[in-house]
Parts: sequence; C-alpha cells; structure tokens
Amino acid sequence: MERLVGNKAPHFDMATALGDGTNFGKKNLDDYKGKWLVLFFYPLDFTFVCPTEITGYSKKIKQFQDIGAEMLAVSTDSQYSHQAWINGALGKINFPIASDITKSVAKKYGVLIEEEGIALRGLFIVDPEGIIRYSVIHDLNVGRSVDETLRVLQALQAGGLCPIDWSPGEDML
Repeated sequence: MERLVGNKAPHFDMATALGDGTNFGKKNLDDYKGKWLVLFFYPLDFTFVCPTEITGYSKKIKQFQDIGAEMLAVSTDSQYSHQAWINGALGKINFPIASDITKSVAKKYGVLIEEEGIALRGLFIVDPEGIIRYSVIHDLNVGRSVDETLRVLQALQAGGLCPIDWSPGEDML
C-alpha cells in the first residue's frame, strides 16, 4: 500500500446521514478546503465498539471545532442504515456519517477488509491544504482515543517539534 501521510488526501464524494437524523446530504473532500478534517472509518452500524467512539467524538466536537476542525465518520453501510441507527440506538450526534457503500473510499485510504466488505478502524487528520498529516489504523476490537486525536491535532497545528505526550502550553523542542 502507498504511504498516505504527507500526501494529498484521496478524493471522496459520499452520501451522508445528518447527525441529527433528520435528512441526508453529501460530503466530498473539497467541502473541507481551508479546514482541518478528522476523517474516521469504522466497521459497521449497530455494533458494539463503534457507538462508543462515535458518541465520544460527538461529545467533544466543540473542542475540535474551536480549533478549526470538522469531523466526518464513514462506514460501508448505507446512509439509510446510518439514519436508522442515529434515530434509534446510537442517538443524535454532532457530525454527519458518510456512506461508502461502494467501498471505494475505504480502499483508497487503505482500510478496507475486502473479504468482509468492511473498514478497519482508520483515522486520518487532513490539513487545510488537503494533505494527510496523521494516520492510525488498527484492529476492529479496540476503540480509539478522542483525547489523543485532539492532542495530535493540536500538536500538528502548533507547527513545531512536539515531544512525547506534548500538550498545548508546554514547551516544544
């Protein structure tokens, strides 16, 4: 697989379910020009670990927005499945969920488990110029850390050399 960090983010154009469960929309990479984007893939709606991550990111969305970042969740389910989940067990969230039903976006980002037709837990931070600055991809059984994603985003925005466990306000190298 080709390295993504440091390269232009692969283009996407996907149907979405709005986070409030009321309607549908569309999102593409160009919608995020001039903004930071936290793009994260998860395997499936109506599962066990996925709602903990999605609601965790939703609860802290203001912290991301306050530093100029938007959030987009993606799975290989349809936008109709996303909407049913939002209006049911998941509950309303503060960002859209995109449908990669063709699995083409998950494949371009290197997170598709082809034999299962689902995505690994992949997370990408894309800068305002559309360059991927951070990527983490891991197994299906382990949820990601919202706080670590926020910390890494803040470190990327700081524009310097950030030592281990760096937090805003601390000295850079």
